[in-house]
Amino acid sequence: MHLDDLDTPALLIDEPRMTRAIARMQSHIDALGVRLRPHVKTSKCVDVALRQRAAGGCGITVSTLKEAEEFFAAGFDDIVYAVGIAPQRLPQAFALMRRGCALQIVVDSLAAAERVAAAARHEALAPRVLIEVDVDGHRAGVPPESPLLLDIARTLHAAGALAGVMTHCGASYECRDQAALVAMAEQERSRCVRAAERLRAAGLPCEVVSVGSTPTAHAARSLPGVTEVRAGVYVFYDLVMAGIGVCAPEDIALSVLTTVIGHQPAKGWVLVDAGWMAMSRDRGTLSQPHDQGYGAVCDEAGALLPGWIVAQANQEHGIVEHRDGAAAAGDVVARFPIGMRLRVLPNHACATAAQHARYAVVEGDAVRHLWPRFGGW
Repeated sequence: MHLDDLDTPALLIDEPRMTRAIARMQSHIDALGVRLRPHVKTSKCVDVALRQRAAGGCGITVSTLKEAEEFFAAGFDDIVYAVGIAPQRLPQAFALMRRGCALQIVVDSLAAAERVAAAARHEALAPRVLIEVDVDGHRAGVPPESPLLLDIARTLHAAGALAGVMTHCGASYECRDQAALVAMAEQERSRCVRAAERLRAAGLPCEVVSVGSTPTAHAARSLPGVTEVRAGVYVFYDLVMAGIGVCAPEDIALSVLTTVIGHQPAKGWVLVDAGWMAMSRDRGTLSQPHDQGYGAVCDEAGALLPGWIVAQANQEHGIVEHRDGAAAAGDVVARFPIGMRLRVLPNHACATAAQHARYAVVEGDAVRHLWPRFGGW
């Protein structure tokens, strides 16, 4: 198959770019002497995860139990479910454990720990549970110096369920230069390690010290006290990562192939058949110095067309404009004729991928593979 054989909109993976991205992260984390546990929520694709495992990834991270089920069925049995466990999900998680999945689950409150401990005793099971640590005030977790950390840990330990601590430094997405990223990576490491040290000082076990986000994983300079790093979007990258400085736009492996279907010449508009149903509504670059609208536009071969973005999006229509307006756009009818194919780089790879059921894996204009992806919870 070739690109011309694909209907649009179509979700593409540039295979050479993805391969370089996987190797880059794996090499960096290997050099730091810890395990890399890829987060597969970005791709939700077994074929992509197999590439990450072949490169040296140890286990996987998931965001849903649907992911855990799918990947366990495909032979991945070392899994961290990195979202606080809802009580009604415990039977499903325990069933996975009984089937041989080394599934680790997460809590960040005493109430959740008590529910897990009670269920574990009732089921005569000893699950592996990680306590989420808040290292940046971004989202969930227990502050590393909080007395609650030890209360949660003792509750889990009494049920034979305490495995360690984990964190996700979501505030890294707000960094804008390398120095800030390096500082945030060290903040993530030091605060999570501090939580582990407090557990051990209290006579409690703490085997796992798990940190991770793509920005901090790349920025980390040393990781003493850490046992593993979790990162996900690095497998494809996206415009948010490029805006942070983690990658260049030319490194982004994921794009949406689209076709020019119309024009509004007086406005400098090019209409394409990829609206927000193909790109998602994610506007993650809006707060960055360069707002990329709904995505940055490339030619069919994947070369960036400087200044051109999907500035507006309806359900099935994208409006491509030059960021400097109609005067800079020139003759859009001549430049972008009807039927012309373009690629659009996404703001948020996870959100854009979620709009599609499969990936067309390409090298140049050749379609090498068609890989399914899944959704759901």
